[in-house]
Amino acid sequence: MTKRTATLIVLVAITLIVGVLLFMGAPILSKSLFEEIMIPAGTLITWFGLIGLPLSIFFGVIEFRKPSNNWFLLLSLLIKTILVLAILWVPISYLLSGSFAFNFSNTDSFQGGYVAMKIFWYLSYGIAIGSLSVLILYWISLLVKKVKK
Repeated sequence: MTKRTATLIVLVAITLIVGVLLFMGAPILSKSLFEEIMIPAGTLITWFGLIGLPLSIFFGVIEFRKPSNNWFLLLSLLIKTILVLAILWVPISYLLSGSFAFNFSNTDSFQGGYVAMKIFWYLSYGIAIGSLSVLILYWISLLVKKVKK
């Protein structure tokens, strides 16, 4: 097994485990890791999953690492952009909510308010949906390529 294959397996496993934990609403997600700064385990666990999804797609598709044409170059740039957003998810979310628990309320101020909450959810779902969309577009392009032959 190559190092790249092992990395891909670990990344897919992390993504799947995080997905299951989030879907089940596991109690570990609300446990506090660091009492002083109140970081819930769910914040870090979700962050690992959000980074793992686009990273596993990037590692799993050679055309994203070495694009052979402009279409694959575009898809490669999209998945890299999504990966950067995933890496910045915690800092951006902290700036939006004002806490590492990512709590929002109906306040008039932007930070921790309704508009910030909407941006947080668009960012969070956008990373996951964007990653899967890039992968689906890649698969569709492969099907189109096969049909043309």
